[in-house]
Amino acid sequence: MDKKIISIGAFIIGSALIWGAVILGCSYALKGTECYDQIQNILAVGATTHLILIWGPLSMLFVKSKVTKGTNQE
Repeated sequence: MDKKIISIGAFIIGSALIWGAVILGCSYALKGTECYDQIQNILAVGATTHLILIWGPLSMLFVKSKVTKGTNQE
């Protein structure tokens, strides 16, 4: 398998793990209480973490791949 495909798969799995933790955190915070502020904070942190740790490096991989393809074709 191509190394790029494996690394993209790792980012997707990482994304699933982050959002799984976010959902578990929300479930724990909702346990028998009305706690919109806590849930809002958990989701905001989860979304920010997801953007920084997953889609930031993934977009850099896509750009690097595009630049490499352009260089090889010329």
